[in-house]
Amino acid sequence: MAEFDPPDAIENPATGACGEDTPQQAQRKGEGRSARRRRSRAGASSTSGDPSRQRAGAKPTPLPRQDDTAEAWLAASEESRFAFTGQEAAPVTPPTVARPLPGYRQSYAAIDLGTNNCRLLIARPSGDNFVVVDAFSRVVRLGEGLAQTGMLSDEAMDRAVSALRICADKLKRRNVHLARSVATEACRRAGNGSAFIERVHRETGIVLDVISAREEARLAVLGCHILLEPGHGPALIFDIGGGSTELVLIESTPTVPRILDWISVPWGVVSLSETVGGEGATPEARRARYAGMRDRVADSFATFSARLDPLRAAAASGDSPPLRLLGTSGTVTTLASVHLDLPQYDRSAVDGLVVPAASMRAISTRLSDMAIEQRRELPCIGRERADLVVAGCAILEAILDLWPTDRLGVADRGIREGILRSLISANDAGERARATLRELKLR
Repeated sequence: MAEFDPPDAIENPATGACGEDTPQQAQRKGEGRSARRRRSRAGASSTSGDPSRQRAGAKPTPLPRQDDTAEAWLAASEESRFAFTGQEAAPVTPPTVARPLPGYRQSYAAIDLGTNNCRLLIARPSGDNFVVVDAFSRVVRLGEGLAQTGMLSDEAMDRAVSALRICADKLKRRNVHLARSVATEACRRAGNGSAFIERVHRETGIVLDVISAREEARLAVLGCHILLEPGHGPALIFDIGGGSTELVLIESTPTVPRILDWISVPWGVVSLSETVGGEGATPEARRARYAGMRDRVADSFATFSARLDPLRAAAASGDSPPLRLLGTSGTVTTLASVHLDLPQYDRSAVDGLVVPAASMRAISTRLSDMAIEQRRELPCIGRERADLVVAGCAILEAILDLWPTDRLGVADRGIREGILRSLISANDAGERARATLRELKLR
């Protein structure tokens, strides 16, 4: 019997908003759609004059519709493959191909199995854009206990497989033509990662591609760079995950960004939380734990920070444009929601937001001082994120120390969107090549 999506695990295809319901969200589910729309419009108008809540650069179009052309994304993909090391990246596992059903438009899918979350996005091309037709997100905590044991636990693997079964069912029902499914840090580090990948294939039919940190960083940039504030000179894009954090230094160009440097460190919200131990019973103990987290992350950034010294100095002296910063992760979207004082998560309000860095620091300090019971009561955090958000705050503050900018761009898009653009672009390029060959044969 096919599994059905539990209500608290579905990402809304109409808005892209994802995550598990907080108690406040559950109460609001009984309200009418028209009332929610009125509140959304009212919220948008109330923030329009506040510079701390303005959108980044040219106003981005939120999901389900994307704005980049397929050609630009193909160019971005090919350029960034070489820019990391000067040589071509290692080949990746070919995407899964499903036979389209007659009478349906073909769809593309991207699955991102991270250390903390399992996410799916299914979309259909629409001109130069794509429209999301289905989406799914569930907290599975695949990397739970990995820092202590070096292995994926049976319970964690069971949770992930359960979520992936739902994804597999959606792939079948949505007539997916091309799909790529990736796994990241937890599967890279775990001693039984390969056995888990085999189990997933055996039980769900999904072939997970365990991508490198370099490929993870590339896809994140491809998925969110359009939200970077306009400007010249280097900018930093980061992705705080469950098991690792990627930082990518890019240079804006008239078309797609050029990758100048990058780093991946083994600290994400799960791995850092588990490494430093439990929270203290007093504010003083919690502050000490938080300071230790920041120091640990800062130490891992040391060599990368040294390479950034000339850029920071040039920006501080006024010899180069102001530094630009864009983050894609549950940490930055959660803190942006707290900044906006949202009663529940609203992707349309957060994706593309530009927030003062000082506000994000103040929120981080406040959350790190709170007991976990207090954080659980905050809208947009809730029980699922209350124990992990402090580690995300510590990583974010270490990044703000590394790249001292006044403003932080927020993106609720990343690896999945990068995968979709790559799939659609590659398929379009292949179709054009096949059409050219057919034309030559007719001559």
